[in-house]
Amino acid sequence: MSGDICTLHSDGIPPDTLDKVKTYLNQFTLSLEVLQQVSARLERALKQGLGKHSHHKACVQMLPTFVTATPDGTEKGDFLALDLGGTNFRVLHVRVVEEEQRVVKMDSQICAIPKEMMQGSGKQLFDHIAACLGEFLATQDLKGKTLPLGFTFSFPCHQKEIDKSILIRWTKGFQCSGVVGEDVVKLLREAIHRRGDYDIGSIAMVNDTVGTMMSCGYKDQSCEIGMIIGTGTNACYMEEMKNVKRIESSDGRMCINTEWGGFGDDGSLRDIQTEFDVEVDKTSINPGIHTFEKMISGMYLGEIVRLLLVKMTKDKLLFEGQTSESLLTPGGFETKYISDIEEEDVGLDNGSRILTKLGLTWDPVDVRVVRLVCDTISSRSARLCAAALATLVNRIRLNRGLNHLKTTVGVDGTVYRKHPNFSAELQAMVSLLAPKCDITYLLSEDGSGKGAAMVTAVAQRLARQSRLLEDSEGEGSTEEDEDE
Repeated sequence: MSGDICTLHSDGIPPDTLDKVKTYLNQFTLSLEVLQQVSARLERALKQGLGKHSHHKACVQMLPTFVTATPDGTEKGDFLALDLGGTNFRVLHVRVVEEEQRVVKMDSQICAIPKEMMQGSGKQLFDHIAACLGEFLATQDLKGKTLPLGFTFSFPCHQKEIDKSILIRWTKGFQCSGVVGEDVVKLLREAIHRRGDYDIGSIAMVNDTVGTMMSCGYKDQSCEIGMIIGTGTNACYMEEMKNVKRIESSDGRMCINTEWGGFGDDGSLRDIQTEFDVEVDKTSINPGIHTFEKMISGMYLGEIVRLLLVKMTKDKLLFEGQTSESLLTPGGFETKYISDIEEEDVGLDNGSRILTKLGLTWDPVDVRVVRLVCDTISSRSARLCAAALATLVNRIRLNRGLNHLKTTVGVDGTVYRKHPNFSAELQAMVSLLAPKCDITYLLSEDGSGKGAAMVTAVAQRLARQSRLLEDSEGEGSTEEDEDE
């Protein structure tokens, strides 16, 4: 991998044109040294987020998840999973098979949430969820059973226990009354009790990154990190409890949901933000929030490319200085175009087709320059993501006092899955930034479904082990009493 990303895909661009193009693209080129600085800044932000008195002002929130163990392969049984994160929600029946170490999705159902319900009362919303869950149990012939449930609720929450999570604020178009500041698990249980025709067992609240880590963790018990690079980006990892100062316990480990998308909200990435990043932030629905996410995730990459192409066109470096209505429209250049244009062998054909679709008059050099722009922006994304991931694996290694760490990262998200070069570039850069760590990357299978069930299964296993320990200690004390 070259340090100068501008030499990638530069074939066929005349040298004088390439020199001019580089003046725009060099600001997106991040050297190994710069990435090491980014990693060091993130490490400081992680510590601030874990601190007892500093976490409330930290840009990287480091939220405790109360998931204190990863799968050990002995989990088994039937579970329900409920995944609420947008205009639809899913209900799943999942079976964990110990003998084959498999998590099997038995069946699932998607339920729509009408627009008016997204703006209505919380009671109405949770009654609707309870009704759909009841219908699903009836179709699966599960109504007589009391199954545990993994609840993926993809909105900002303050988790107090594995089954207690307080909604901080609604996002994604939801504005249901009577839910902010309330425990969403309690609201769900109350809605189920109002129906009275079925019951569920224990509930475990699950963040989607945790679901990703846990869905991979059953297959590979060394999986201790979950990472998502899709529309947004986030990661979780297993942290030593002694470092989680906001919780009164120092034993064992706990999974921490980093919320690393907010890295840089304190201005710590200002020196590597370009004018295009600043513009993307300014015109977003949440200016000043999620700085890191806006530099690397699928929701924003296409817009960064569009702004860059507009500037280069107005400066008469592309399309003979002629823009188009589509190119001038925010969101007009979709992130998926980047993957299409960078596709090996067919990328230039895809680029020609996309530029025509955007109403632009192009020549072969224009198509190659656009491919170089796409490559540069996606490469920066992969490198920044690598710097963040390297921070986590290096931290785990140092936490445990190891000379060498062997670990697995569970990954999900459309950018990682669908971009032709992203995963390879990220992995190569992580190996440079974390040379003492040997990392396996595992694609998650349905983290928000199977992973949610897995969190519940692990919680049940720990509760069962705890009861057995208490029973055995109880028996021991009885014998001592008899001796006395």
